[in-house]
Amino acid sequence: MSADPLSRLVSLEGVPSAYAAARDGIDVMLRDRGLRRTSPETTGESLLRGAHASAVLEGSASSLAEVREGVGDEIAGDAVRVSTELLGLAPVLSRAPLQAFARIHALAAAGLPAEVRGRPRDADAAARLRILADALSAPTTAPALLVAAVVHAELATGAPFASHNGIVARAAERLVLVARGVDEKSLVVPEAGHLALRAAYESNLRGYRDGGDAGVHSWLLYAAEAYAAGAEASPLRRAAE
Repeated sequence: MSADPLSRLVSLEGVPSAYAAARDGIDVMLRDRGLRRTSPETTGESLLRGAHASAVLEGSASSLAEVREGVGDEIAGDAVRVSTELLGLAPVLSRAPLQAFARIHALAAAGLPAEVRGRPRDADAAARLRILADALSAPTTAPALLVAAVVHAELATGAPFASHNGIVARAAERLVLVARGVDEKSLVVPEAGHLALRAAYESNLRGYRDGGDAGVHSWLLYAAEAYAAGAEASPLRRAAE
């Protein structure tokens, strides 16, 4: 592994400008909508919206209203359970990424037997998780948004756990944005960005898994667009309209 395992992605055509624009849009939204005046309730609403969107992408049929009322289906309950502890894992992600991934899965899969919660499904999955954790721990010139996109795609397509890999991937993506200072109060809703672009989201994940370098490139360009949509879905923006 190179000293900066993500360096080759930073210079791909269109990627630097796409991620600079996405970050600028997030920064402007947070600044213009009065970040200093936000409350824990606003963060809670962002996490709830994200949990609902992630659950729908995982197959849930619950509405946002049902999730808000605590009467969503089992998948929605799994996603909400993750959201309630997610932000507390930001320091863990920075110092021990494998531990953070395991905890996210354990939360999502709380209804499964203890021997599978938080554990990779086999030796190959464990090795792939270690490679991802090493990449997260290495110094990089890649923007934090790009790091989040890679973490998401690696977890979603590598499916290292026996279940709930999509929920884990989307939660880890949000956690990277918090831990790396893009959105410390977690007001952007990246999960809602993916849901709004669902066809492209699912297609580009398949491309990342099966399409070689071209598929990775396409995923990265897609993810920058999804982050812009996630900023639009922020309760901070909606509250100011």
